Amino acid sequence: MAKLIRVNMKTQEITERPLPESYIGLGGRGLTSKIIFDEVSPDCDPLGPLNKLIMAPGILGGTSLSSSGRLSVGAKSPLTGGIKESNAGGNAAAKLARLDIAAIIVEQSADNGNIFVLVIANEEIKLVQANDLKGLGNYELVKKLRGQYGDKTGIISIGTAGELGLAAAGVAVTDMDGEPSRFSGRGGLGAVMGSKGLKAVIINDEGRSKLPLEDEEKFTKLAREIHNELKENATIQGYGKYGTAGLLDLVNELGALPTKNFSQGRFDGAAKINGEALYQTITQRGGKGKPTHACMPGCLIKCSNVYPDENGEVVVAPVEYETIGLLGSNCEIDDLDAIARLNYLCNDQGIDTIEIGAALGVAMEAGVIPFGDAEKAEKAVAEISQGTVLGRLLGNGAVLTGRILGISRVPAVKGQAMPSYDPRGVKGNGVTYATSPMGADHTAGNNVRGKNQHLAEGQIENSFNAQVLMAAYDSLGLCIFLGAVLNQKLDYVRQLVAAKIGSELPGDYMTRLGKSVLQVELGFNAKAGFTSAQDRLPSYMSSERLSPNNLVFDVPYEEIDLRLDNLRRDS
Repeated sequence: MAKLIRVNMKTQEITERPLPESYIGLGGRGLTSKIIFDEVSPDCDPLGPLNKLIMAPGILGGTSLSSSGRLSVGAKSPLTGGIKESNAGGNAAAKLARLDIAAIIVEQSADNGNIFVLVIANEEIKLVQANDLKGLGNYELVKKLRGQYGDKTGIISIGTAGELGLAAAGVAVTDMDGEPSRFSGRGGLGAVMGSKGLKAVIINDEGRSKLPLEDEEKFTKLAREIHNELKENATIQGYGKYGTAGLLDLVNELGALPTKNFSQGRFDGAAKINGEALYQTITQRGGKGKPTHACMPGCLIKCSNVYPDENGEVVVAPVEYETIGLLGSNCEIDDLDAIARLNYLCNDQGIDTIEIGAALGVAMEAGVIPFGDAEKAEKAVAEISQGTVLGRLLGNGAVLTGRILGISRVPAVKGQAMPSYDPRGVKGNGVTYATSPMGADHTAGNNVRGKNQHLAEGQIENSFNAQVLMAAYDSLGLCIFLGAVLNQKLDYVRQLVAAKIGSELPGDYMTRLGKSVLQVELGFNAKAGFTSAQDRLPSYMSSERLSPNNLVFDVPYEEIDLRLDNLRRDS
């Protein structure tokens, strides 16, 4: 039976309880957000003892379905001040699911600056004091923990940024190679984990390789059909070759690629950092480089990569589109090697590449670092773990960086930096950034492949449909890229869930699930004091025209507000 693990960091008490009846049928984002809504005071200090950190696999986690092993991490965000869920691939979620763990609730804070690791090994769960691990970056930390606890473990960890309580700190999850390269990066959840005194979670599920299913035959048949379609899908094949970097040419052509602190929409150096350049660099250098790589067990999409240096040694894994856009074009850096080194620094320190890339762009506009100066950018990012003034400034995100440096052109919503799609050029994403309870977050409802992205008409409905669907996917533990097949087969998803849990589900199951999750999150933010004033893009994006297409964000806010109100009321 699925269970909740509650870990009190102050008393070191650990309790196991069956999943409450009110939570049955929830997983991933749906479960993390509901627990936060029920148990976390909306006015608490995000880095204080009253906040809680929740980790949960999705409803389909641990099954044989491709790309179903994403881990949701949730808390009140120190970056936005509202509810936050950020999810990652890797090997941890499937292991938790196979151990029948629906969620881990981390509460209170350790005394006297002590830090701990939480060890989960089948029937044994314990906290182990680990003050000797203080100050370690993610790579050295995971190497030590794997040496101690075995290389079959899944590890969830924070780097130095999380220990320092920096609002852009993320939570790392080990990939299939045991590298801490998959990130619940957004919203500062690594800082919440650090504030608890929890450095890492080690999960060993040896002997629990198969998850029981109520109707295994039906589940297997449906999953096989989906897998066959994934293998034939052109979009999925593109991700398999170029990874997420394959999006760069599309976004650049749309005139929505963040360039020079979101002041331009097209980057002259795009061909040097696009998917083809990344693919050619990796394949020509060879060695330990891999142009395609699975981030989680059983993934058929394999959109990740392993980036090598000129000698074929690993620099970092993976280099993603968002990282290239924010640390590359946004900073006018057109060197993949420099971007990969910056990526490594962020991973090791445990800091969100999107937030740091946006903060660097703001610092560059202020003249602290010249645009295009990769060497000075690397030096500045390295200062994050050193706790210097500049390091702490960048590590607390783009909004604070702009406020301290006197820059008003900051691409952020609800305190969180925008991902690599300028909302003037991809207006559906602009609606998502403005209205999502998560702040500016493309994973909350990405519309980049939609039609007529330069037009305001239709974008509100496009965004809300995408947000509802993604809230459901996040609750199931499914990768966003499965949508290339599953968006046209939502009833297959309903049947998969029904075959797993052994219950009949309504035909509009996915819509109901997604809406219910969003309503919980909007409810928490309302209690935290959020109003329509927070559901806005930066004002300059409505007046400052984006080259080369001379675009502004012109979707009417009164219509956006009305649609949000309808979602809150729609049950």
